[in-house]
Amino acid sequence: MDAYARARELIDAAHAADPARTADGRAAELVYAEHMEAWVARLVPDATPLLRLAARCQHLERWSVARASFPEGKPGYLAWRRSLYTKQADRARALLTEASVSAAEAAEVATWVSKTGLKTNPGTQALEDAACLVFLENEITAFAAQHADYPREKFVDILRKTWRKMSPSAQAQARGLALPTRIAPLVQEATG
Repeated sequence: MDAYARARELIDAAHAADPARTADGRAAELVYAEHMEAWVARLVPDATPLLRLAARCQHLERWSVARASFPEGKPGYLAWRRSLYTKQADRARALLTEASVSAAEAAEVATWVSKTGLKTNPGTQALEDAACLVFLENEITAFAAQHADYPREKFVDILRKTWRKMSPSAQAQARGLALPTRIAPLVQEATG
């Protein structure tokens, strides 16, 4: 087995430990990894095996750091996310190294997963684009339900921030998504 295939096995085994399950009983983060890789493949048709592996690392063991372990409010949320970027990048590097992927390639994946060089590093941008598209395509309904107390303006602001992180090609893909009836006008307002 080559190093990339072994790395995929290790990454997917880590995802399989996620205690959250989808309706069909699969580990939620494994399903998320599949969505991420599928979007990267659509956005970057000639995506390297390394970029595909990086896509699978986007939320690597995210479940292991509870949001509640950080203070409430925006500063706490941002600190939680920054800590995740570092943890996930370090874990991705470790798994790839364990699989005998070169140190240079493992470091490159860690750069992408840590969100370093957003807007300037093509690998980092590809992962961010895919993450935004996965959110819009697969998670926005649950997010809206979980935050039903948010005023319309706050929800639109979140969507605006999401939109700004995306490349023009990812924005074009997002415009083609079939969004839920309740969500579509909010996305239109945020991106119009």
